Amino acid sequence: MDSSCFLVYRIFRFRKRNKNISSSLSSSSPPSSLSQNWLHPVFLSFRGEDVRKGLLSHIQKEFQRNGITPFIDNEMKRGGSIGPELLQAIRGSKIAIILLSRNYGSSKWCLDELVEIMKCREELGQTVMTVFYDVDPSDVRKQKGDFGKVFKKTCVGRPEEMVQRWKQALTSAANILGEDSRNWENEADMIIKISKDVSDVLSFTPSKDFDEFVGIEAHTTEITSLLQLDLEEVRMIGIWGPAGIGKTTISRVLYNKLFHQFQLGAIIDNIKVRYPRPCHDEYSAKLQLQKELLSQMINQKDMVVPHLGVAQERLKDKKVLLVLDDVDGLVQLDAMAKDVQWFGLGSRIIVVTQDLKLLKAHGIKYIYKVDFPTSDEALEIFCMYAFGEKSPKVGFEQIARTVTTLAGKLPLGLRVMGSYLRRMSKQEWAKSIPRLRTSLDDDIESVLKFSYNSLAEQEKDLFLHITCFFRRERIETLEVFLAKKSVDMRQGLQILADKSLLSLNLGNIEMHNLLVQLGLDIVRKQSIHKPGKRQFLVDTEDICEVLTDDTGTRTLIGIDLELSGVIEGVINISERAFERMCNLQFLRFHHPYGDRCHDILYLPQGLSHISRKLRLLHWERYPLTCLPPKFNPEFLVKINMRDSMLEKLWDGNEPIRNLKWMDLSFCVNLKELPDFSTATNLQELRLINCLSLVELPSSIGNATNLLELDLIDCSSLVKLPSSIGNLTNLKKLFLNRCSSLVKLPSSFGNVTSLKELNLSGCSSLLEIPSSIGNIVNLKKVYADGCSSLVQLPSSIGNNTNLKELHLLNCSSLMECPSSMLNLTRLEDLNLSGCLSLVKLPSIGNVINLQSLYLSDCSSLMELPFTIENATNLDTLYLDGCSNLLELPSSIWNITNLQSLYLNGCSSLKELPSLVENAINLQSLSLMKCSSLVELPSSIWRISNLSYLDVSNCSSLLELNLVSHPVVPDSLILDAGDCESLVQRLDCFFQNPKIVLNFANCFKLNQEARDLIIQTSACRNAILPGEKVPAYFTYRATGDSLTVKLNQKYLLQSLRFKACLLLVEGQNKWPNWGMNLVTSREPDGHIVLYTPSSHLQGPLLMENLYTFEFELVVTSSEFVLEFRADRYKCALGRFDKFGVHVVWCHLDQYESKSPSCKPFWRDFPIVISNGQNILDAILKTPMPSINQ
Repeated sequence: MDSSCFLVYRIFRFRKRNKNISSSLSSSSPPSSLSQNWLHPVFLSFRGEDVRKGLLSHIQKEFQRNGITPFIDNEMKRGGSIGPELLQAIRGSKIAIILLSRNYGSSKWCLDELVEIMKCREELGQTVMTVFYDVDPSDVRKQKGDFGKVFKKTCVGRPEEMVQRWKQALTSAANILGEDSRNWENEADMIIKISKDVSDVLSFTPSKDFDEFVGIEAHTTEITSLLQLDLEEVRMIGIWGPAGIGKTTISRVLYNKLFHQFQLGAIIDNIKVRYPRPCHDEYSAKLQLQKELLSQMINQKDMVVPHLGVAQERLKDKKVLLVLDDVDGLVQLDAMAKDVQWFGLGSRIIVVTQDLKLLKAHGIKYIYKVDFPTSDEALEIFCMYAFGEKSPKVGFEQIARTVTTLAGKLPLGLRVMGSYLRRMSKQEWAKSIPRLRTSLDDDIESVLKFSYNSLAEQEKDLFLHITCFFRRERIETLEVFLAKKSVDMRQGLQILADKSLLSLNLGNIEMHNLLVQLGLDIVRKQSIHKPGKRQFLVDTEDICEVLTDDTGTRTLIGIDLELSGVIEGVINISERAFERMCNLQFLRFHHPYGDRCHDILYLPQGLSHISRKLRLLHWERYPLTCLPPKFNPEFLVKINMRDSMLEKLWDGNEPIRNLKWMDLSFCVNLKELPDFSTATNLQELRLINCLSLVELPSSIGNATNLLELDLIDCSSLVKLPSSIGNLTNLKKLFLNRCSSLVKLPSSFGNVTSLKELNLSGCSSLLEIPSSIGNIVNLKKVYADGCSSLVQLPSSIGNNTNLKELHLLNCSSLMECPSSMLNLTRLEDLNLSGCLSLVKLPSIGNVINLQSLYLSDCSSLMELPFTIENATNLDTLYLDGCSNLLELPSSIWNITNLQSLYLNGCSSLKELPSLVENAINLQSLSLMKCSSLVELPSSIWRISNLSYLDVSNCSSLLELNLVSHPVVPDSLILDAGDCESLVQRLDCFFQNPKIVLNFANCFKLNQEARDLIIQTSACRNAILPGEKVPAYFTYRATGDSLTVKLNQKYLLQSLRFKACLLLVEGQNKWPNWGMNLVTSREPDGHIVLYTPSSHLQGPLLMENLYTFEFELVVTSSEFVLEFRADRYKCALGRFDKFGVHVVWCHLDQYESKSPSCKPFWRDFPIVISNGQNILDAILKTPMPSINQ
């Protein structure tokens, strides 16, 4: 909920209570996929002639490589309809993948499969994925184009009911966001992505991390009862228990079981690790947590979260399921779930923690404690990992019980011990028992360490490397850093995984916190009192001691200091602090979440030495201008020295042949880069905001494996060297806001692998070289704000793979080359703010263009007539084109056009007729078209029209609604401030979803006003008025109204129509809303209600606000109370608030029969403002509804 001003309805139940009332009015939800016993992991639906020899065979091969066995109906004999065997296969598959190809619709068999799949998605919670193979999703959705032609042939002679089922299934399937083969340069990459997505879904089941399935059903049943999913309130619960007991597994199983019932869902795990405490910049850390939450919840990687109100704004009307795992601080909850009002009705938030006090401090009332398993359950958990089944093998019964007793009841310990003994003979078990008795003392550390001690030295070394330094890395990254280690990395990781000391999940290394703690403790005990003699240092105090007192030794190979852990003061590092650390390989001084509030590490005497064996150098805010003179970067794999005082890295030409990643971003004093002659393995070079950098060395051309070059905000950079053309593997080049850059070298066209080029904000750039036409793989070009750019090279037409071209605010650009018509794959063209642009070239051949932005092209006078050939165009922005005199009549022939924005086109006098040809037009905005006099009458024949904005059209006289008795369903019509509008309405607003805004239309005649309020089904409207109409017959002062009902109407729904009139003051907030708070004594709960957002805006005087809300009556007497929301905003003074009962809902279906007559009463209320909450006293006795 944002900081808008809200009115709140509060319902109190009192006096007469009906104890027989139950809360059985719950909506049924589809079962989750977890509740099914799936026979197959994947079912593939496809048209054989299109995909069998190519795509399908490659998918099968990739699935096989990843251990996925899909069900494919190759061997089934196909008849007239799909038989029971195939139905069983579809219904028994966890995932259904639909390969939608050009001829998919030619097969009745495929279409029947599709209908069944979509049914399983709704009823069984089956996961459905789509792949659009050489076919446009829009063609599938609307059954048009080549796909539509084939489909229509299949429909010939079929029953209409069958055809409608097929159409509905195709539309639903096309609405599922899937992979479009046309967007992939390499089909193999697409197939790998599909396989990964399938693996993600398949792996998202109760994992084998702890007690797996043992006792899981009992846990989830108990927690589900706490969640009370039938209630519409937002509920927050806690799952509490000690580390290693299985809280994470339980929460994941629960999420997997329930998430299909919610609009959005996310699990945020390892929060304690992501948000270490204490932290210098708490606000930045909270922003990062909220960004992560929204990124996962909304599935948008590059979320911008400028303030902590964003989560509330984005989620307040969404029903979400959120699991916050491993929480250990209130600030974490403040960042991600501070208040239940952040989330929409029916949301459930599950907080997983070891800290009971934290849950209580956050006001969480419903808490589930995860208890230790019983002795029998503990034996089952142990056996699952020792034998692969829940009971001991024959002959192992007694010895298994003995080991289980020794290992204790913590599921993690049982898992590790079971994994250790797996595949051993009974004799080997017997030999282990004496050692177990002496080693295990009911302490979890001794149980875990027993398994660690059984490792070979190489695996122990790998385990400690991971726990101390690489526990959050991907496998391939670890391989690069440990390339010189003698241990076989892959084999060592597999051994650790087999012993349950870590998990390998889709290329990621995952490790339980207790195992991490075990590794850290083992390292600490290597030298308790002399930390400088340990292998790794991760504790803040120990690191401070070693660096300050110069007590490091050759034993040290890694130091990891998280600077947020330095509570007070600074660390003065000795000049010779690293001199004796001759074997140091990994050095990391970092600030989490971009915490850059102040310097912590100081080198008052400079630095004389750093180990030549360093493979990782990550030192943010390095305080010196250069690294030590004797530093040798020969073994460096990654260097990250962001935000440092560096002017250069080192003197001379040092070899950097092992370097893969370099990040010197925000080094504002950096003037010189190292010699890149030997940087043949460099893949990423980030130099963001290096304000003093004037040029790149010519040796950059030797970095032939460079994939990404980031020079954003290098405002002093004048040019790029011609050797840039040697970077033939470069895929991304970011030059955003390089404001001194005048031109690109002609050799730029040799960068043939480039896919994305960003020149936005290069305000001095005069031209783009013609050689750009040679970069045939280029897909995205962003040149927004290149204000000196006069023209584009004609060779741009050769970039036929270009999909996005943005030239926003290129104010000097006068024309676009005619060769642009060759950009047949272009989907998004943005020319907004090109003030000098007079005309557009013919874009008729740009058949894939979907979005065209021409806002504020104030010199543009016309559009090309050939625009009708851009048949896939669905969005056209022409806002602020103040000299645009007319639209071509052909514009309505773009049958896919859905949104047309003409706001501020002040010279536009009329719209072309035949608007009804734009059959898919949904949104038409004409706000501030001050010369527009009337709308074409045919506009009301567009059945899909859902939004029409003619607000502030000062010359508009007619909407031409008189001859059209029915307007489009679900229409939102905004005619606010149309001061000339004189309208007689003969039409009917029959659909309750219609929203009308006639604010300040004071010439609107009385008949039209009465029709809107009394006759129409419209539930949300604004219209001019100076008093509440007589239609609302009862009036009362105050903010509350008592309603008395006959008990026979309990558990029925009442719908009220309300009318609000503001007569004094004006709401200062830009938006307002209505919340319905249903509070029953002694415990109340909140039901949120908000009218259409299209009616939001400052509350105006002399206007009537009408809206409807619905209540389920649960008491024979209740009170409607109106008050301001908790944000305490002043609303002004209300003259009257009218309420009228529109209909009642009997026996759970809508009725307007005579039995409803007792409910047809009007309850107008006078509201007064006081002390920021609408305080008033009920003065007029209200009628009792008691017939």
